[in-house]
Amino acid sequence: MSLSTDTRALQQSIDALDRHGVVPAMATPLLTGAKAIAKALFRRNVEDIDAFSSSANPDVIPELKGHLQALAMEVCRLLDNQEVGDFAFVRRYARRRAQHRFPLEASLHTYRCSHRILSNWIRDAALATAAPTEQVRRVVAAAADFAIEYTDVVSTIATAEYVEHTRMLAEAEGDRRTELLRTLLDGYDEADNRTARLLRRAGYLEQRQSFCVAVAQSIDPREMENTARVQRMVESVSQALRDLPVRSLSGVKEGLVTIVMSATRRLSGWTAPQSSLADRVYPRLNQIGPAIIVGLSNDAPSTSHIRGAFSEARLALDFASVSERVVPYSEIPFRRMMVRLARDNIQSALPAWLSNFQTADRKAHGSLSKTLQAYADVNMNALHTARQLSVHPNTVYSRMQRIASLTGKNALTYHDLTELLLAIEAGAES
Repeated sequence: MSLSTDTRALQQSIDALDRHGVVPAMATPLLTGAKAIAKALFRRNVEDIDAFSSSANPDVIPELKGHLQALAMEVCRLLDNQEVGDFAFVRRYARRRAQHRFPLEASLHTYRCSHRILSNWIRDAALATAAPTEQVRRVVAAAADFAIEYTDVVSTIATAEYVEHTRMLAEAEGDRRTELLRTLLDGYDEADNRTARLLRRAGYLEQRQSFCVAVAQSIDPREMENTARVQRMVESVSQALRDLPVRSLSGVKEGLVTIVMSATRRLSGWTAPQSSLADRVYPRLNQIGPAIIVGLSNDAPSTSHIRGAFSEARLALDFASVSERVVPYSEIPFRRMMVRLARDNIQSALPAWLSNFQTADRKAHGSLSKTLQAYADVNMNALHTARQLSVHPNTVYSRMQRIASLTGKNALTYHDLTELLLAIEAGAES
């Protein structure tokens, strides 16, 4: 078989032992002592590496014992038929440790702990089978070289496999989280068993939970096209929520950093509900850097309401600004919300007179719209309006007549004044 750079030096060390005439003869004493060596390796690793004794995973210790036995038997095989294999047993063990999130450093320490025992065992077998004419120093040196190369190869293979499997697990976890986020935000049919299993395994169908959604973007929307910038925003939001007993699921939806948060609403049916989840996370979101604006939804009572919460958060984001960076949906004034919805959805329904009014108001330097707003602010009192604007009351009445001629609406009446103000505000927002 062709050898990689990692295993070529190991094959050369076997060839050196062969030239000294101890291979394959030394395989016999190696096999005789293999079981005792495996036990010694196991005892040394358990005593010297705290991670094994402190692990609560019931598979760790048995799999360590099996791996050390395989490690010893591979030495016997290599020095019997002199062919370097693919070290599949090392790869399998590294994948298991990665799957269990067992520390890589502890796994590599296994080979460092094992090296001295393996080296002495290999040296003694080489000396026991060397011809009397062979120089002892060279035989010992060749055996030591083999032990070093063997340890290096298994350490290198284990590290590469562990890192690769960890990356694959992270990608799979990322895919799972992406699917969860998409499912929660897009809505789902509760009759879909696959979706129900996905949500149940992730803990999103547990009872007595509250949910809310936050969406964030940079003050400069162009920065949302920068993937690295978006990722830093995700990390900033996650960091802000880290110390709270709140679970968060983050990602990007419709070009916005989106976070679905959940927490226990009450411990049982007999305990009082906790404060609003949105109220709890609001102060933390306010701690995020000044270049980020955030919209925050109301609490949602179940996963089926998260889609609506996402819409609330997006609407709240429309009202966020440099001066008010985090806006909860619950604090948006009803009037402002109506005007914003009108801007987005009923532009074609705005009255035909609005264009003429806007033109005349611009020529009058905004005095017509200011008069209407002041009249509403003082509860439709013309004298107070004049005082607030520092003009004569007749000027107020003259402006009202001018508005009536432009729009056909009598601003001195409540219903017409309300229609005028709403139309003007909706038109100004566009």
